[in-house]
Amino acid sequence: MIKTQGLTKRFKSTSDKRSPNVPAEILAVDHLDLEVREGEVFAFLGPNGAGKTTTVRMLACLVAPTEGQAWVNGRQVGVENDQIRGEVGILTESPGLYEKLTAYQNLDIYGRLYGVPDVASRARIRELLTRLELWDRRDDVSGSFSKGMKQKLAIARALLHEPKVLFLDEPTSALDPEAAKVV
Repeated sequence: MIKTQGLTKRFKSTSDKRSPNVPAEILAVDHLDLEVREGEVFAFLGPNGAGKTTTVRMLACLVAPTEGQAWVNGRQVGVENDQIRGEVGILTESPGLYEKLTAYQNLDIYGRLYGVPDVASRARIRELLTRLELWDRRDDVSGSFSKGMKQKLAIARALLHEPKVLFLDEPTSALDPEAAKVV
């Protein structure tokens, strides 16, 4: 389902390069080899800055690898990016919701972007908002939501199109214990 060979990401340093103590580039992911089979749950554990989020962003085709290769659901990263993006769901550290739109409108837009037929999208939106205890707030603008509610809405967005691969970056961040249990 997911395979990497020598996956590497370097970022150019944004610091003043005239300082002798600042490297010209930062090695975020260093020749990662891994394989995750269909049906497996895989977790990255490590300290901040270890490259967990960068790896997920490369596998979801949000940033390009510097070197190495990766495949998601049999598709090659860097070659079949559009297809991969359509088959994965991703919850990033920052939800990135349209804060002037309602919870329902946010999900409706993503359903259209993912090509979910209208009837199926409406049913899926209701199912997810109900399960995540947001249905009663579906007509409220997401900008009025607490951090935890925004997190739940972002989780619903990641699940909306029933992705074949799901990437969750700190999914229980900002959630109370009961909501974390639901997730």
